[in-house]
Amino acid sequence: MTKTLTLLAAALVAAGCTTMAPDLPQAQSGTPVVVAAPGLPASGVAAVAETPWQRIFTDPALQKVIEMALAGNRDLRTTVLQVEQARAQYGIQRANQWPALGAQLTGTRNGTDTAITQQYSAGLAVSAFELDLFGRVRSLSDAALHSWLSTDEARASTQISLIAEVANAYLTLAADRSRLALARATLESYTQSLNLAERRHTAGAISGLDLAQSRTQAASARADVASYERAVANDRLALDLLAGSPVAEDLLPQGLTPRVAALPAPPAGLPSEVLLRRPDVKAAEHDLRAANARIGAARAAFFPSISLTGSVGSASNELSGLFKSGSGVWSFVPQITLPIFQGGALEASLESSEAAQGAALAQYEKAIQSAFKDVAGALASTSWLAVQREAQVVLVESSVRADTLADARWKAGRDSQLTRLDTQRTRYAAEQALIATELAEQSARVGLYRALGGGWIQPG
Repeated sequence: MTKTLTLLAAALVAAGCTTMAPDLPQAQSGTPVVVAAPGLPASGVAAVAETPWQRIFTDPALQKVIEMALAGNRDLRTTVLQVEQARAQYGIQRANQWPALGAQLTGTRNGTDTAITQQYSAGLAVSAFELDLFGRVRSLSDAALHSWLSTDEARASTQISLIAEVANAYLTLAADRSRLALARATLESYTQSLNLAERRHTAGAISGLDLAQSRTQAASARADVASYERAVANDRLALDLLAGSPVAEDLLPQGLTPRVAALPAPPAGLPSEVLLRRPDVKAAEHDLRAANARIGAARAAFFPSISLTGSVGSASNELSGLFKSGSGVWSFVPQITLPIFQGGALEASLESSEAAQGAALAQYEKAIQSAFKDVAGALASTSWLAVQREAQVVLVESSVRADTLADARWKAGRDSQLTRLDTQRTRYAAEQALIATELAEQSARVGLYRALGGGWIQPG
């Protein structure tokens, strides 16, 4: 019995040490070329690998809303449960690499007309353990492992996307409230101008056309107020949905203030290696590794399958003598199955696995290319929008001065009503455009946070 157990142990050690999976293929295109950024060496990718989102979104109220979303968003909760399911599936598959041991205690009693016999036995048994000499079970376990890791990266991607969506919804609400406040202030100013125009028209100082133009402008501002009130209401509903529950009013922004729009600017350059830490890129890599492992399992299916069934214990005709010396028994039953004719099923399975690997490789290449595109677009947007915002600020300042001068000249009777209305419209349009540009710039930074897979700030 000792010799048999030794042989069995040696077989178990040899099993699982081999796999028939091919070498992992290399991406044919889109492989990042490392470009070091000032103050951020290319070799120090780990320095930006784990940027806490709190360092990107620094507004305390926004941080609380994001925390609400991470705790209550249903889509994220579903993804987390999918990760748990994949982890359990990996645990099941991994368990197949080891023999299943079971303890048993049995007793039988048989009788005839002349005699009664009884037999008792107790022991440990191994049931149909596959000796994994060709790595089929191990390959399936590797595939399950990478499927789990891919699902976990999908969860991380969903979390990053959720944070970005909450930030964008929060900034949009802030911008729309700023637009609403501007529209209300403009409506009040237009109403005052209309009242003055009506008095001047009564006195015969201006024509009916001038009065009609003033009324048109006031009505347009009133329509803008209603439009932005509707937008603010929709923004609140969208934010509540992302957060998973209604967001308290004290956590909502009153406008696009400097504190709300305090997202830091990206550095002048970044090491392109950081793209490889994007969850979608890492998920695509794990999918490729899983597909590669399934090829190993499909190849191993062409070779003999060896299953072991055995037991060790004791047996006795009397229950009292079950564990006495001399009652030991053992059994060892190897079984070998050699595939001879499967109707082409094995070949088709291998071809399917190889095709799946090719598709996974293409998806991996696409993920890398998409990462470069996303980051390049976000960096370009943040750069040009910063220039646009600076120009828009100058335009607003100029339009405010022009409107102030035109108002004074109109009230003094030195300019026409038309000139006054033009300067008012120009100022209102410039101020609204500035809010839109500020929102676009902050949204581009949120997009860069998402494109880089979680930020760009060096922890410390």
